[in-house]
Amino acid sequence: MSFSSSFGTSGRPSVPPLEVRLTRNGIGESLHRVHAVVCDQRGRVLMRAGDPQQLSFIRSALKPFQAQVFVSSGAADQGNHDERALAIACASHAGEAEQAREAFKILWKSDLESEQLQCPVPAGRNSPLEHNCSGKHAAFLATCKRMQWPLESYLQLDHPLQQQVLKRVGELLGMPAAELLAARDDCGAPTLQLQLSQMALLFAHLGASEQPELERLSRAMLAHPDLVAGEGRFDTVVMRSGHGQVLSKGGAEGIQCLSRVGEGLGLAIKVEDGASRAKHAVALHLMQQLEWLTPATLEALGQQFLNPNEGVKLEVSGELRFDNGR
Repeated sequence: MSFSSSFGTSGRPSVPPLEVRLTRNGIGESLHRVHAVVCDQRGRVLMRAGDPQQLSFIRSALKPFQAQVFVSSGAADQGNHDERALAIACASHAGEAEQAREAFKILWKSDLESEQLQCPVPAGRNSPLEHNCSGKHAAFLATCKRMQWPLESYLQLDHPLQQQVLKRVGELLGMPAAELLAARDDCGAPTLQLQLSQMALLFAHLGASEQPELERLSRAMLAHPDLVAGEGRFDTVVMRSGHGQVLSKGGAEGIQCLSRVGEGLGLAIKVEDGASRAKHAVALHLMQQLEWLTPATLEALGQQFLNPNEGVKLEVSGELRFDNGR
């Protein structure tokens, strides 16, 4: 598959981005512009608002695909790691005791120490296990231990672990790994700059239940949404409320990715100014348009995420439109 043909927008009519307006007692205060795209497993842009070629770093929405190497290497099976371990490997968690404990268990089963984690110790905390990316880093180290790869340099882009991540992502996107552009994420691990349509394609694969490794990871996320984010956090609440119908994984700077489980469809969202409140509002708005969740479920989610404070309301305008490009 060639991204130059599958993801090009040349000759396609312009589709305006969505807009999220924050009002205070009915008076407009802030405005966010948001791009969104729906892709299928073949990489076809089915629906869009704004620019499907919008470039951004995928940030933490990459985690399920970084965790894929934990499964494919045999490290997950060698350590008898259960679905909770797979869920925490995909997590951007809140650093709660239960979540830190799951990351520690990955290390303990591989005879590793928490001091070997290279994610930072969060401000006001005592251990790197409390960092929101500790599960991913623990899975990285367990994979390196299994494959006898160097432990000290596991975050370097030229490390065999990170090269395997690039290879797996490249395969899912139908492009050479060498063409992927990486940069350092806040936790120290590489993240990737992708088109929004490429992010949607990755999540179309994740929710399709057709590739065994991704199916294991998606099943774990859906079974343990409390580990993936945390109580009251968007990804956890959406997956718990969706009863296995929707996968949700956000990233920093206004990235939100979702998939409709079993249908091979991925939705990716990017807020131009990086506001998390806007990506959550758009995600709910678009799941309503796509009928991915029931009206009652979406109403309950809206009450939680669209009215952050008394008198303050988030309102979304615009919609996805079917893509008729050639």
